[in-house]
Amino acid sequence: MRTDIFARLDREPEPPKIEIPRMSRTRLALFGGTLAFYLAIVVAVLISSWLVTIDWKVMLFRPYQQWPELHAFLDYFVVLGQRGPTAVMVAAWLGWRSWRQHTVRPLLVLGASLLLLNATVGAVKLGLGRLGPHYATQIGSPELFAGGDIFPSGHTANAVVTWGILAYLATTPRARRYLSALSAVVALGVGLTTVYLGTHWLSDVLLGWAAGLLILLALPWCESLIGRTETIILSLRDQLLSRLSRRLPMPSLPVASGGPRPAIYPQRLPSEDGGEPVRQPVGAANAARLPGGGRSTVSGTGASAGQGAAGTASAAGTSGSTATARLTQTRPHTVARSQHAPHASHTPAPAGARRPPRSRPVAGG
Repeated sequence: MRTDIFARLDREPEPPKIEIPRMSRTRLALFGGTLAFYLAIVVAVLISSWLVTIDWKVMLFRPYQQWPELHAFLDYFVVLGQRGPTAVMVAAWLGWRSWRQHTVRPLLVLGASLLLLNATVGAVKLGLGRLGPHYATQIGSPELFAGGDIFPSGHTANAVVTWGILAYLATTPRARRYLSALSAVVALGVGLTTVYLGTHWLSDVLLGWAAGLLILLALPWCESLIGRTETIILSLRDQLLSRLSRRLPMPSLPVASGGPRPAIYPQRLPSEDGGEPVRQPVGAANAARLPGGGRSTVSGTGASAGQGAAGTASAAGTSGSTATARLTQTRPHTVARSQHAPHASHTPAPAGARRPPRSRPVAGG
């Protein structure tokens, strides 16, 4: 089983070298012959020649009444010639090709062809003003300059251009041959379907085929302009990407070991009499900063005033690293206050006095 089939769906690593069609002698001869055919159709309708007679015979034959079983299918098939749905489908395919091949040329070629189609076909439609078969007023008349917009057939010309673009942008001769045959069949079917439905004269379809083919044959003359436009678009894209990359914020780096640590705040402990919680003093450095000159009023500590002074002096002489380590430790209060006997040299603490538990007594005079 082959496993490289889906690899063609991936984006190519670099833009491929695609041969751009040139205006060769063969193409120039085809363009001249198609233009002569186009002008002949217009003149034949203007002078009400045998072509107008055939238009009326086909219209009075009413093919949609002769083969009514085909009507439902052809109502959907004719959508392949409508500009909106076909342009969206082909643009989606060419957009994927543009992404895959790192180029916007396929989309630019489609845009240029549709612009030429609207300009040329639309101008002739409005200039000649021909009415359609359903709105005809006089048998045998070409129905020109009556305010219509039916000549040439827009469905037919659009089918030729939209599906012919796929063959024009093909990258291999084999794909170009297959796509050319497919687009010709679709354009031929859409044109005849409009005649079957009675929305166009036969001469409208003939002129629509010629108009669409003229646009496809003239596209090589637009390639230089398309190439310059593509260069400008890609340059603007690169500038925009560079500006966006400069404005994006730099990603934050993780804090290395030994870096700054968040501040450690004193822990709130509940008071012994069930009142408002009090703050636990943190480390000996905070104990050294307690105000002197008074005797501790907390009973049950089991240490004299001299021992408290010695403890304070010892705490003040510790190194900075030891004081820092004590900041992060919480001293547990494991001995209940009622288990200590009151010292004889101390006076009982007032009922409302609240001091942090296990605080060191401060030496005083």
